[in-house]
Amino acid sequence: MNNLTRPQRSLNLSNIKSKNTRPEIRLRSALFAKGYRYKIHVSDLPGTPDIVLPKYKFVINVHGCFWHHHGCPLSSIPKTREDYWLEKFEQNKRRDFLNKQKLKKLGWRVFEVWECSLTKRNFDKTIKIVERRLLAA
Repeated sequence: MNNLTRPQRSLNLSNIKSKNTRPEIRLRSALFAKGYRYKIHVSDLPGTPDIVLPKYKFVINVHGCFWHHHGCPLSSIPKTREDYWLEKFEQNKRRDFLNKQKLKKLGWRVFEVWECSLTKRNFDKTIKIVERRLLAA
């Protein structure tokens, strides 16, 4: 059992990165190896998308299963302050939805990739799906 004090937990959570995460870097590396060129974390687009392929007018957001509460085994709900976490997850989902709608209104195609789909077991299949969606008109 992991009983942390509030300051310890706060420090742990503040050290969690939101940009250049391992799943995001794996996906970017695979896309680059296939010859796709992209921009990352474009701040003048709604939601600062993780990967932007301007040539294709295509945006990829890599979602962490925990933070965006995917529903897979990686998306558990902490036992402490459960109401806080459920509200936090809902806010994240709402923000993702609104940013996706704004991007679509601007003419961007938006694709979401979940952290669990970028594991070794699922990686090749996910890359094929991303590429198929990217090349679809």
